[in-house]
Amino acid sequence: MSVLLSKRNLSKAEFVKSATHICNETVAFCSKLSARYSRIFVPRVTNMAFEVMEFTEKANSMMPDDEQRYQIRRENLLKARASLMSLDHELSIVYGVLIQNPSAAFQHKTGEQAKRILGTMAQKLGELIDSENNLIRGVLKSDKERIKKKIQQ
Repeated sequence: MSVLLSKRNLSKAEFVKSATHICNETVAFCSKLSARYSRIFVPRVTNMAFEVMEFTEKANSMMPDDEQRYQIRRENLLKARASLMSLDHELSIVYGVLIQNPSAAFQHKTGEQAKRILGTMAQKLGELIDSENNLIRGVLKSDKERIKKKIQQ
């Protein structure tokens, strides 16, 4: 039986799903770049997106049942968040460079089409990154409360 959308809670692993979505969107955007810019930007940007996904998956693979697992999970979440912030910064640099010469940014696109693609990318990835940051912060807070309760028992 399915649950009504309005009655659903946020999944505990939503931060992993969101990180995967960010990675997919980043790779999709980078695959559209012209050869001139893809050689410069794609390796760094995609590596950061894959790092976010990798660290969130590692963090999700262990439950913070004891102090040691809590510390390892926390470390992975903090690394994921650091990679996420770095990805955000790199994407803003990419946007800044490409918006200066949008017609050369993508193959077979005019300046207006390229500006539209860049604007969409900036908006969509910016919202996803903000959402992921909030999800990771929420997991960190939840884990901290969970381990405090465990220690007090």
